[in-house]
Order: sequence, then structure tokens, then C-alpha cells
Amino acid sequence: MGVERILIGLPEEVDAEELERFGKILDYRPASLKGRTVAMALAEELLRVRGKSGRTVALRPNRVQQLFEERRGRSNIVLKARQMGLTTWVAARFFLKTITQPGTLTLEVAHSQEAAEEIFRIVHRFLDWLPEGLREGVLRTSRANVRQIVFPEIDAQYRVVTAGDRNAGRGLTVQNLHCSELARWPGDAAETLAGLRAAMTPEAELVIESTPQGVGGCFYEEWQKAEDCFDTPQVKIGRRAGAGMIRHFFPWWLEKGYRAEAVEGAGLTEEERRLIERAGLDLEQIGYRRRLQANFKGVMRQEYAEDAESCFLVSGEPVFEMSVVEARLLSAPGAAEARRNGALEVWLPPVAGRSYLVAVDPAGGGCGGDYSAAQVLEMETGLQCAELREHVGGLELAEVLTALAREYNEAWLAVERNNHGSGLLAYLESVCRYGRIYMDGAQAGWLTTSVSRPQMLGRLGAALVERPEIFHSRRLLGECRSFVRNAEGRAEARPGCHDDLVMAMALGLAARERLIAPGV
Repeated sequence: MGVERILIGLPEEVDAEELERFGKILDYRPASLKGRTVAMALAEELLRVRGKSGRTVALRPNRVQQLFEERRGRSNIVLKARQMGLTTWVAARFFLKTITQPGTLTLEVAHSQEAAEEIFRIVHRFLDWLPEGLREGVLRTSRANVRQIVFPEIDAQYRVVTAGDRNAGRGLTVQNLHCSELARWPGDAAETLAGLRAAMTPEAELVIESTPQGVGGCFYEEWQKAEDCFDTPQVKIGRRAGAGMIRHFFPWWLEKGYRAEAVEGAGLTEEERRLIERAGLDLEQIGYRRRLQANFKGVMRQEYAEDAESCFLVSGEPVFEMSVVEARLLSAPGAAEARRNGALEVWLPPVAGRSYLVAVDPAGGGCGGDYSAAQVLEMETGLQCAELREHVGGLELAEVLTALAREYNEAWLAVERNNHGSGLLAYLESVCRYGRIYMDGAQAGWLTTSVSRPQMLGRLGAALVERPEIFHSRRLLGECRSFVRNAEGRAEARPGCHDDLVMAMALGLAARERLIAPGV
């Protein structure tokens, strides 16, 4: 059967074999479809949704849905603003995979009973508006209630459940898994997600999507683990990370309906001017943004995300001045160079004749837990030049740091000697034979104590306020946002977050001050 038949309507007599042929080419982009996938063409031909007017209309992918379809992989995590249409599109894609790939079980997991019922209504509408020949033929259902649709002739199922059901994926073999609004799942979301992942086949497709809800928690952790994205002026484009997850970020202005009366250009704030320059917004979108600010006030950035950092609102008492951190997040430049699969970012290369410091907060190197972090600072100004954040330790970390320090004009290496640091220092001195190591009296390395730690953090906090322009790393600034004072008064990363870059920078600024002080 030719792909072109999609465009002129499927005949009533389509059988299971013909549907299965479509199932094998859903991701193809034949020239006749002008850049669209077969799945997109099938969706436009077969599927119906409830339009904004309340009437049932053909599904026509919007910009966000198209961007996701272009960039998705087998495992995806989506950070988005409200009402972007992603839930509908994922439901549509998985519905098509279910009816064209025999033996498929698709599982949708919603955060609440109400959300599950709404998703099921979307899927049921897809079914109800299929051509009669399909509904009464190969896609005749044996069960289409209690949020479960069964197609016995092709041995396929589509289920919608809630995250509150602890047995949601137990005993199932899942080919498609959609986790909707993960940030709002009740109970132990991480445990629930782990159980669902265990039910997935090796080739299963996964989509995790949510609007943000605070720093920390399962969705925030999953987003952070997916590593970095490349930037365009309009959207962060996902890439494959070490864990195989692709990140997608969709800010509110990608929805074409989010517009209001244009504002006067002469009355723009500095923040609005920066946003226009960074994201290419027009004055009608700025008008809509002002309406959002008036209606949502402090939670506007959470509900209508503008960047992938500030949308995660901080809970707890922040240690650092948030207005300064968030302002710098908006203006911080991207790295000029990325190495080691993005773990090492470089903003400023070494300049002949200048002196540098590499400050290190080491970790054990396992794939979980803390990262090993290093900050490269210019000695004269304290300017952040490069940053390492990687699950690496031992001799490999020593070799990476030695190469980095030598690249930066034989920089000082200031290593925290607490815990893993003593072993790292031994490698640096005896194996790598690096001679310019920071000394605390007669002992190599920096010792962080109950006295020096608050002093280090205080110096970092002051630098953020007085000279925010010296900080370039969005990863570091993101950690600053989730660095809070807990109930006992200790300054630390919020549960589920990291502070490795914060501590490396605090150590770097403190060690730099000692090294440049008179008599040192």
C-alpha cells in the first residue's frame, strides 16, 4: 500500500496486515509528505480532537507537537509550560502505534483521577472517530471501559491509570509508556516510576512530561540526570545523554495563541528587552506576558516556563540572593566549547602570562551520587573560565585535572582533602607528578571544616551580589537556586539536588583569596 493513500483517505477494507505495514514505517519521512512523518500524516487523516471552540476537529499538529516529533527519541523527558498540547500528541502517537503494531500494550499514567479520565476521553475520541470499517473490522474492541481499550484481533491494549495506583505496571509488558505530570505524582514518585520502567520492554518508547513544581523531587531529578541540551533562540533541543534520555524544553511563547494587545515599545523594562533579544518575542507576546505576571504573580515562571532553570521554584530558605542568581541565569552566556560529552565546559581559554586556579570538590566516581566538580578561575579577577562536572574519580580524575591545570598555564590545583580528596591528592603527587598543588601549611589540599565552610559560602554569596558577571555556568547558578538552609539551619542542597559545583566554586574563591593575600 503506498504512503500517498494516507492523504486521500484510508479505504474501509483495510485489514490487520495493511495496518501493520503502516506500523513499520510510522517514523519514515517520505518525500511525498514534505518533511512530515508517516505518523503525523496518519494522525491528520484519522484522528479527531476537541478544538478550542468545543467542536470535534481533525488533529493538526501545532508547533510544539511538530518540534517534539522532529526531535524525540526512544526515551524522552519534556519540561513545558501549561497547555502546550504535548499530552494530546503523545496520546495520539501511542494510539497509532497501538493500532498498527500487533501485540502492543500502551500505558498512560496520569497524576490524578481527573487527569486520567481526561486523557482517556482524548483516546476514546480517537477511537470513536475512526472510519467505521476500521472500528467494526480489524479494530473492533472487546473492552472499552474503565480506562482500558482492548483490540483482540491484533492483541493490543491501551490503558490509562493513575500514579496513585501502586500496582499500575505490575505484571505487564509495556511497549509504550507515557508518564504525565510526573512532578505532581502522589506518594513516592521515584519508586512508582522505577516499577513502571521495570515493566518496559528493551525497545519500549518512554515519554516523561511535566510542568515544573519546585526544585527537587522525582521529575527534577530525572531532568537533571538527562544532562545538557543545545540551545536555539526559541527552544532547547534534546540530545542523547549518557542514560539515553533526550531532553525537550518548550517555553510558553511557542503556543501561537498566547498573545494579547501589543505594549508600547518605549515602555519596555530591561528584563523584557533582554527576553525580546534572547527569544525573539514580539510586543503582543510581551503584552500576554504582562497579563500572566498580573494573574499568576510569583508562580508565573513555574506555570508558564521561560527557561529550564528559573521555572523550578525554590522551596526552603535560599542561602544566596535569588534575584541576583535568577537575573544572571537569564544573561549567562553559553559555553564556547564543550568536552567530555558536555561534562567539561569552557568559556574562556587560557591567556599567555595570566595565572589560574583549578578548585576541586572530588567524589568517588560512581554513576550515582555526587559528581566530581572543578572550577577554573583566573587568579587576578576570579573570573570563571571553565567547569567540570562528571561522575569520575580516582586516577582518571587526577589525569583529567592535571591536563586541565597544565592547559591553564600550570594553574594552582586546590583540592578539598576531606573524604575522597586524600586519595586524589596522592595520585596527583605520586602518579601525575603535578607540582603546583595548594598547600595548607605543610599539608597538601584544602580542609573544609565547620568553621571554614560558612566562611567559604559567605564569600561566594557576596561575590554573586557584588560581581555576578564573573559567573558563567548555568549549571552552577542552577545549584545556587536549590542551595537552601534546612530546618536545623545547615546550608546544603535541597533533597534530590546537588551542590558539588557550589562547593567547588566556594573553595576556589576562598583558596584564591589566600593565594593572593600579601605574604602568601
